[in-house]
Amino acid sequence: MSENTLSARPRLAARSDTNTTFAILVSLSVCHLLNDMNQSLVPALYPILKDSYQLDFGQIGLITLAFQLTASMLQPLVGMVTDRRPQPYSLPIAMGCSLIGLLLLSVANNYVTILLAAALVGLGSSVFHPESSRVARMASGGRHGFAQSLFQVGGSTGSAIGPLLAAFIVVPRGQTSVAWFSAAALLAILLLSNVSVWYSRHLTQRKTTGGASAVNAAYAVLSRKKVLFAIVILVALLFSKNVYTSSLSSYYTFYLIHKFGVTVQDAQIHLFIFLGAVAAGTFAGGPIGDRFGRKPVIWFSILGAFPFALMLPYANLFWTGMLTVAIGLILASAFSAILVYAQDLLPDRVGMVAGMFFGFSFGLGGLGAAALGQIADWTSIDTVYRLCSFLPLIGLLTAFLPNIERRRS
Repeated sequence: MSENTLSARPRLAARSDTNTTFAILVSLSVCHLLNDMNQSLVPALYPILKDSYQLDFGQIGLITLAFQLTASMLQPLVGMVTDRRPQPYSLPIAMGCSLIGLLLLSVANNYVTILLAAALVGLGSSVFHPESSRVARMASGGRHGFAQSLFQVGGSTGSAIGPLLAAFIVVPRGQTSVAWFSAAALLAILLLSNVSVWYSRHLTQRKTTGGASAVNAAYAVLSRKKVLFAIVILVALLFSKNVYTSSLSSYYTFYLIHKFGVTVQDAQIHLFIFLGAVAAGTFAGGPIGDRFGRKPVIWFSILGAFPFALMLPYANLFWTGMLTVAIGLILASAFSAILVYAQDLLPDRVGMVAGMFFGFSFGLGGLGAAALGQIADWTSIDTVYRLCSFLPLIGLLTAFLPNIERRRS
């Protein structure tokens, strides 16, 4: 056997491994798309539920709170447990829980059942997000920002598609048509079953090689006090991003209908355009962070949205659409950068960090939706957007984050 043949074998093995892990990342992204597409049906149903059950804005906010708090309270716990004892096959089980919530939402005939269905969909997310984020980091090949962005762009795309499908399927056909989307959940269960097999094999390989120890040592550069301080700042930045995003995802359709008199379907299309911009911005944040560092991306993504948010409450319909596209593109790049920055701070607690930050993302969005709904009832929907326009100023706190990229180099 020639020397060239022997040397070619490692290259072929490396290429095969790269193709396998990229396939895992794509599968996770597709499942994230399907998962978040189904989840986005909950807020997309708000105009129908409001009219059918005579709900006020406060009750609409509580539906969001039921969904997001279920996810936010359990996700850090799931991450902590699976850091110590990974559960590869929990992913398809979690999607099955979301499937049950969807079917229940399609037949719900009272407000309490709607809350229960929303909570079950959130319960599925509480397992799916931290575990999928962990697998994405495992399959990243060191390009953590790219892997998280590819994973998250699936979710953002699904969130954008959901309202569009709701506008053309659920709005004309009614609440029961939500059951049709259970097919998407079934497809995700099949894909996640394959991912779980790879996950299980990868865990076995890591136990035999002990490959994580060197990586963990490379990142252990900050004291516990400084890490905690940085985490607090990151949570404050998430608060700014998610409460503002929640103001658009939960109440944007009502704002457009109230201020410009558009139809429900037209409002859903505008929401789709905004969420499409969010999907594009989500993918950009990770690779740019891999190239230039997480902190510059966080600076731009939070504070950069401020001038556009400040103009939004005073714009006409055309410029409202244009401004929300700019806001979605800029704000969305923050999350992957924030998540990877936090995982770099605590590399041996990847699941807990993912669960905590996905959980905070859901929870802060839910609390923001409930609070903004009450403000809209007490004042007006216009006041909500005038108040929220100042939230991106919290991005100034980025100045206090440590420069961990410089320390690592």
